[in-house]
Amino acid sequence: MSARIKATGLAVGYGHRPIVEGLNFSLQPGELLVLIGTNGSGKSTLLKTLAGLVAAQGGSVNVLGAAPGTQHSLVGYLPQHPVSSHTLPLRVEDVVAMGRYAHLGLTRRARAEDHRIVQESMERTGAIAYKSRPLRALSGGQQQRTHLAQVLARRADVLLLDEPTAGLDLVGRQAVAELVAQERARGVAVVMATHELSDADTADMVMLLAQRVVAQGSPAIALTDAALRECFGFTQPH
Repeated sequence: MSARIKATGLAVGYGHRPIVEGLNFSLQPGELLVLIGTNGSGKSTLLKTLAGLVAAQGGSVNVLGAAPGTQHSLVGYLPQHPVSSHTLPLRVEDVVAMGRYAHLGLTRRARAEDHRIVQESMERTGAIAYKSRPLRALSGGQQQRTHLAQVLARRADVLLLDEPTAGLDLVGRQAVAELVAQERARGVAVVMATHELSDADTADMVMLLAQRVVAQGSPAIALTDAALRECFGFTQPH
């Protein structure tokens, strides 16, 4: 089985200044890699590199057997701060429908199947309840559910999720965990950045970052008290 993502000696950063170097990992279909660390630790930069938004600083990386950013219709990326202009009267349904654009291209009109996927994606995140409301009128948690539905509408083979539970209550965080489990069950490889240790409970691999790799491995191997103290400066409650 070919890896969905493979990185060897990967260095990520901006300009010519690496933030994290020596990243080595491989992710198979259905596997979950959880990135944990404080702000500025390199989590978001790694996700942007995998999405093709930031060039690698060194080493090698491929996503779905190609250079990052070249498989637009097969990779879904949820940034930490999604940009959907609040100056435009975009409804929730409009924002979620953008998830189909990579499949439609510039000229093809949405088909019945595209509309069905958009509706289903909103149902899965709960955004269907306010699908006709303007995005700018929603709470932070509702906006997060909307943007997550947009990513799900891509029907991607790889999901890159940057703080997907931000702004969500316990019920919302549990719903995200269920969505990730469902996507993994259909063979999607998921890389998720988070501050929540509980998000790593079902991960195949956890990477603790602090502008370097503090620990990497299964949750039991990576999330030791010593590694957490080194990463956060204190031991977080499990």
